Amino acid sequence: MKTFFKLLCFGMLLTGCSKDNTNSSENSSEDTLARFITGKEISESSVIACAGSALDPSQVNVYFYPRPGATDIRYFETQNSAADPNNFENYVALQPPMEGLFNGFLQFFRISPPNEKWVIITFEENGIVNISNPIRVKHLSQATEYAPENISVSNTPGETMPQFNWMDGTFEDSVIYFQVVSTKEGTVLSATYTVERIFQYYVLDNVVLNITEAEPPNLELGVDYNVTLLSVTEDNWVNLFSEIPFRLE
Repeated sequence: MKTFFKLLCFGMLLTGCSKDNTNSSENSSEDTLARFITGKEISESSVIACAGSALDPSQVNVYFYPRPGATDIRYFETQNSAADPNNFENYVALQPPMEGLFNGFLQFFRISPPNEKWVIITFEENGIVNISNPIRVKHLSQATEYAPENISVSNTPGETMPQFNWMDGTFEDSVIYFQVVSTKEGTVLSATYTVERIFQYYVLDNVVLNITEAEPPNLELGVDYNVTLLSVTEDNWVNLFSEIPFRLE
């Protein structure tokens, strides 16, 4: 069974032998985000993305949701965190390794930044360049906490609509929470965002963003599932990562 945690570990093995090509000094002004979008139709704040420390704290995973039909996915970063995150001239293009999660439902770039910085993800869709909000990489000052015990599952015996509750971890500046319910094989059943620390499958009363791609099936008794939680700050950094298996009886 490849859970989110196992996929992250596998990704570390894959990238361990890869050439580190995340040195922005090797890039020229021709590679800036500003230059890339010149003359193109763009849509800002239209890529769902965030970043968090990998299991190896020296590495960072930059997660994003590649909507069906997305092409020409690109990664850009600033030299450091002091750069103006809203000035596209400050972002240079790089090509770090890209990997998939949840059978490709999510993808991520793995980087090994020596310092904190800002990053942006773009992709094309129907001839439009979609651009994420700036993502603050804070792996040195606010490393992502991996704490499975911070999420709990509860349900009435015989019922198939479990409730998930969680607490903030060490850092309490999270403003939104991303929860994924999946099969043990990694197939996404639901993917939702709430600002409250509670979600019930599949009740959308408190869901502020829903990226579930198909009508979710009813959960079954006696079947193994996973729930994965990312607690995200206003500047799109993952404070807390939790994942636990569950079974309804």
